[in-house]
Amino acid sequence: MEYTHLGRSGLSVSRLCLGTMNFGPETSESDSHAIMDRAHEHGINFFDTANVYGWQKGEGITEQIIGRWFATGGGRREKTVIATKLYGSMGDWPNETFLSALNIRRACDASLKRLQTDHIDLYQMHHVDRSTPWDEIWEAFSVLRQQGKVLYFGSSNFAGWHLAQAQEAARARHFLGLVSEQSIYNLLNRWVELEVLPAARHYGVGVIPWSPLNGGLLGGVLRKQREGGASRSNSGRSAEALEKHRESIEAYEKLCADLGEDPANVGLAWLLHQEGVTAPIIGPRTAEQLDGSLRAAEITLDAEVLGKLDELFPAPAPNGAKPAPEAYAW
Repeated sequence: MEYTHLGRSGLSVSRLCLGTMNFGPETSESDSHAIMDRAHEHGINFFDTANVYGWQKGEGITEQIIGRWFATGGGRREKTVIATKLYGSMGDWPNETFLSALNIRRACDASLKRLQTDHIDLYQMHHVDRSTPWDEIWEAFSVLRQQGKVLYFGSSNFAGWHLAQAQEAARARHFLGLVSEQSIYNLLNRWVELEVLPAARHYGVGVIPWSPLNGGLLGGVLRKQREGGASRSNSGRSAEALEKHRESIEAYEKLCADLGEDPANVGLAWLLHQEGVTAPIIGPRTAEQLDGSLRAAEITLDAEVLGKLDELFPAPAPNGAKPAPEAYAW
């Protein structure tokens, strides 16, 4: 496993990040523990979770599963860079959601208790809070850092101008600010290339792509359908997206077959070739799925293949792959 710094920080993380959203709802606790052990065996040290994962309000089920795994010892906590998030509702009262100083304090203490640890390595805002001023947020976060409860801070689902706003507010307080931004990013969804990626690169913020396979559409969905396998892409919005992009996805799967690689691994490898990307989040439901994802870190895509992928899944800018403002001005 290769490692890189998280943004401009000195923190070393693996080029693949273990997403834990399936732990609890889709994957049993024992299997979740086995997946995390297997991740360490492969050298993956970067785990991502959130206080709302488990999807039972206020329970933090996924954090609890991770906490009980940490508690088994064997250096599990020490080897792990643990990232969690706050913002989503953890209760029915008004201050159990969003990014007020009160909720930041309470949410952090609750996550620490569930995770059975004395500190969080990367504490991320799950969404921008349009109502809380940045001075309040950074003051609350600086207290957590002074107390030793959090080492680094990150964001998720921010626009480029939100990153600039956050970083300039942190700079005014002589605070390190954000070291990471977690955004949806994959071959089918490249909107972050317009402004989020340029802003992140400018401010030294590492990008952690979520949904790197666009809900399975880039994971060999057509091949699985031909083989009669079950897929999340067979119904609902995924099915609609599949029909919309069927021609491109068909050509993509053929290109992957010509390369002799699994489509899922090519999709992950493409992200690893993008400047500013730290580590795509992989969310295995089984240890076997985790094992399969490791190949992505070994794949090198040459300029010809990268060019073909750009043709199949063009950048969002109307006049090519240029970021803003060239995307729509001069």
